[in-house]
Amino acid sequence: MRSSSTATINARIGYKIGPKMRIELEAFNLSNRKASAIDYYYMSRLRGEPAAGVDDVHLHPIESRSFRVSLAANF
Repeated sequence: MRSSSTATINARIGYKIGPKMRIELEAFNLSNRKASAIDYYYMSRLRGEPAAGVDDVHLHPIESRSFRVSLAANF
């Protein structure tokens, strides 16, 4: 079993406020792509499925578009 590839667009920009302080803005998944970060293939059993279980793909989705602002100070 092989999963399909996934690509996302992330960005980061920063500004140095002073010699010891900076601010940064990070953006993740700018295209807001709906895909999986990782896929697993194994047997599992949900309610109503056969007692022996079913081989299936289980996935962890990538996070939707998000932003992060950080302020860093060095002492």
